[in-house]
Amino acid sequence: MSLPVSVPALADCGSCAAIVRPFVVDQGFNGVVIVGHGSHIDYSASFGLADAATGRALTADTPFESGSISKWIAAMLVLRLVQQGQLALDEPVSTYLPDYRADNGAKLTLRLLMSHASGLPNAIDEAIKRDPATRNLSIDQAEAVRRFASGDLHFEPGTDWEYSHSNWLLVKAIVERVTKRDYASLIDGYIVQPLAMHHSGTFAGSSLTVPGMAHGYLKLIPQAEPLDKPSPNFMMLAGGFYASANDLFVLVDGLFSGRMLSPELTRILMTVERPTQHYALGGRTKTLSFGGKDHPVAWEYGSAGAYRVLVWRTLDDGHTVILMNNTSFDHMKMGDLGTALMEASYR
Repeated sequence: MSLPVSVPALADCGSCAAIVRPFVVDQGFNGVVIVGHGSHIDYSASFGLADAATGRALTADTPFESGSISKWIAAMLVLRLVQQGQLALDEPVSTYLPDYRADNGAKLTLRLLMSHASGLPNAIDEAIKRDPATRNLSIDQAEAVRRFASGDLHFEPGTDWEYSHSNWLLVKAIVERVTKRDYASLIDGYIVQPLAMHHSGTFAGSSLTVPGMAHGYLKLIPQAEPLDKPSPNFMMLAGGFYASANDLFVLVDGLFSGRMLSPELTRILMTVERPTQHYALGGRTKTLSFGGKDHPVAWEYGSAGAYRVLVWRTLDDGHTVILMNNTSFDHMKMGDLGTALMEASYR
């Protein structure tokens, strides 16, 4: 199967094409690449198929599942609500959910949940491993919290770190209880529409219900092997956000140019809470060297089923690399390509 290649929409990064095209050929990369700085895209190119059955090609406007980048999006929404005075990061969960388990509710806060420092066990992932049909459950958020986010804490909140999707079940319950709105409408109203993101939003169940979605594959060659892992509504904050590469570029530029949050709340979003893991609120901030200088970097990576999404943005001077793949690509090789492209953006 040959992989169609679109002509780059922009190619102001002189060495980007020379890096990307051999990588595509040698590694069989099927996906989308964007490199830019500030609000300007310097290089954009798409390689391969969004749908092997129809031969539909990928473009920079093709939606992909964003995996755990959904958590970063959720943290942005929470901070918008903090900005409006509807939520507080360090208020006990029991303030917002008085019917939640009392001992946990008195100790847990939104900050602890969104930095994975809560001690809440990852019961939802364990349930999915025991029974993959859990992905197809249709239960309300309160029942999901009762089943998968109400266990005994693994450690005293704030003293350790454990990556737990169950944290985000509780965050969703809080956000929806306080606003009296469903999460999907909040994301649309606070993030997608204000930033004019035309190919982004939330999904529940199979993402293939989203118009134009890139289909996921275990592999494309020698024969396409589809891979579709549905995600239930109650896990929407953990992995239910989708976006195109162009929209993710708009998102990061909108966030760091002050169009979403105040400078102080943007700083809080990106401040590392758990240094060993470089984890802030819903995502990571790392210090990496590019162009002969150390830079603080919003270092976001999402993986869900066949989808791989990398979003890096230097926080001091706004250089951005976005990579998206729908064929279960090696995440280490994605990182290598991201590093090479970020370095090239400084030449």
